[in-house]
Amino acid sequence: MWVGNFKQAVRSLGRAKARSFFTMLGIIIGISSVVTVVSLGEGLKQQIVGQINHLGRDVITVRSGKLVNGGGNGISSLNLLAFLGASTLTARDAETISQLPSVSAVAPMDFVTSSAKAGGKELDNLFIIGTSPDASEVLPETVEYGNFFNNDSSGQNFAVIGTDVALQLFGEINPVGHSLMISGQNFVVSGVLARSSGSLLSVAETDFNSAILIPLTPAEQLASGQTNILQILVKAKDANNLDATVSDVNSALLKNHQGQQNFTVLKQYELLHIAGGVINQLTAFISGIAAISLLVGGIGIMDIMLVSVSERNREIGIRKAIGATNRQILNHFLVEGLVLSIGGGIFGVVASLIVFAILRIYTNLNPVITVPIMILAVGVSVIVGVIFSVVPALKAARKHPIDALRGE
Repeated sequence: MWVGNFKQAVRSLGRAKARSFFTMLGIIIGISSVVTVVSLGEGLKQQIVGQINHLGRDVITVRSGKLVNGGGNGISSLNLLAFLGASTLTARDAETISQLPSVSAVAPMDFVTSSAKAGGKELDNLFIIGTSPDASEVLPETVEYGNFFNNDSSGQNFAVIGTDVALQLFGEINPVGHSLMISGQNFVVSGVLARSSGSLLSVAETDFNSAILIPLTPAEQLASGQTNILQILVKAKDANNLDATVSDVNSALLKNHQGQQNFTVLKQYELLHIAGGVINQLTAFISGIAAISLLVGGIGIMDIMLVSVSERNREIGIRKAIGATNRQILNHFLVEGLVLSIGGGIFGVVASLIVFAILRIYTNLNPVITVPIMILAVGVSVIVGVIFSVVPALKAARKHPIDALRGE
């Protein structure tokens, strides 16, 4: 019976192909949007996990603001508003941490500006960061050409640039020795970083392919003595005694901040927890917005099905007059609604696969495509089809054959 209903539903919908397609469009957009957003979120989480693991288990991250609320077993919740506040970290904090006996290297990340010039070209979408020579030990990035600036040159105008900066500003992959201008000051390129898989959500919220690293002292001079240190990366001497190093860093910073806990000291798993939590919440929020189109698509299915019932009064009357039961009529129209919603779900998954291919070709994003997400998407489309087809199907099933024929 269901096979026959399915074939008949396909024939009925095939008579109005354009109307059927536009009815499915809301489902297609909703399913493709949700699948794309969830897959992007999963891809970003895996990328961040790889970057943080690459950073090394002996590295501690100090972030501005109180990002987490602790519970009995560690992190209990995230404080997302802390991401929006001004930086509470200073160069003095980095200096204090570097003097601790349990610390081997400290790399503050001072975000200075976003534009640089060289040879008549100007880029305005860069990450220009003031840091210390220890960054070469702490960061997972490696220098492919030239050298990182050292303690002897840390107060001078040297710069280490990403591969995209080298290609876009200088037109070559090894512009060591060339100069560039940042906020009116000249800097000599001392090194070029190897290409990385970094993104805006990497360990330092920086795409190092589009970054320029300069010493902290010139960075402060560019900003008239001000700093915008969003985080400090700390490498412990003993990776097996990380808790003691975290305690030392926390105690030292509390003294600098007059006892105010307006900073967060994080180990690797805690950093992963925060990054994953932020992405999960953003993914859920954006998916919720995208899912509204599913509701619109469901309403569209119900409207078209109601129109279809009104247009097919004679067909319903004749079928009932020759013995069709209310249940058979109900099943027939329910199957039509399911065909629309399942078709929309399948086309939505296909559309998301096309979006994935485009993102992989033209961006650094790597969505993670999983079968459970696709099955869930089609399952949601089935639920939408059932829910929004019930009213039209009941209306058709309850028609009296004489009234249906008279209405025609």
